[in-house]
Amino acid sequence: MIRTVLGDIVPDTLGITDSHDHLFFASAKLPGQELDDVAAADAELRAFAKAGGQALAQWTPMGLGRHAEALPALSESAGVHIIAATGLHQAGHYPPEKLPRLLDGLAGRFIAELSAGLRRDEDPDGPPLPARAGLIKVAGDFHQVDRHASATFEAAAAAHHATGSPIAVHLEGGTHPLGVLKALDGVPASSFILGHLNRFPDLGPHREAAEAGAFLGFDGPSRANHATDWRLFDCLAALVEAGHADRVLLGGDTTSAAARAASGGGPGIPYLLTDIRARVLRDFGPDVADAFFRRNPARAFDADWRV
Repeated sequence: MIRTVLGDIVPDTLGITDSHDHLFFASAKLPGQELDDVAAADAELRAFAKAGGQALAQWTPMGLGRHAEALPALSESAGVHIIAATGLHQAGHYPPEKLPRLLDGLAGRFIAELSAGLRRDEDPDGPPLPARAGLIKVAGDFHQVDRHASATFEAAAAAHHATGSPIAVHLEGGTHPLGVLKALDGVPASSFILGHLNRFPDLGPHREAAEAGAFLGFDGPSRANHATDWRLFDCLAALVEAGHADRVLLGGDTTSAAARAASGGGPGIPYLLTDIRARVLRDFGPDVADAFFRRNPARAFDADWRV
């Protein structure tokens, strides 16, 4: 089953999926780039649905302005499945005074949000909301797994073993995918989604991660990805030619209208379908496009839930 904010669904009903995006996000590391407008998120999600989108994985973890209470209504009104995240980002994304509280009993927090319901970010010890998380999002550091990442990875592994949840990993600058798989030894590679690989287009580690059985996340275009956006289709072609089209996921990792205006503009969530998917169809054909946008997400977010 795939766990969405409106309940568990069978994988075949997930549909055309944006495998990595953010409807809401507010970070101490990125002042002035907050995604905190519910109306803007609703408009973005409706535009995505109009472009043919049927599901979106919302990778914003706890403590970063998820607006968890708004997700079910947004999903229902737009007619788009939303897979929400529990988890914890890099330490720098949090005010120092808030981080110790979140780190306390971290594995238990992850398990509770996956099994009982998400918590409001302003009240992480409060009562659960009706919507449950469907993935764990954690983050490595640049070319390494630092001490903070080691702690969050340990909690993610414990929560995976308790619940069966997939684990989505922010790779800083797209680096260290194989090191991340080793750092979470004991979790099957097929339970991993490795994000931002397009930011470091080194084809060798991409192939090795695919051969290990991990799902490979290519996301953008966002301003964080622009330096290597032009290499995206080189990476995809290499994986298709190597027989790994069944491991690729594509996501927007874009921003909603309010944040786009604040950061100087840029494409929104629908661009993933109106432009990226259109080119995948042209360059690789409908079978590969169906794998990237429908079949692979249905497998990557599927879990044998134990709770």
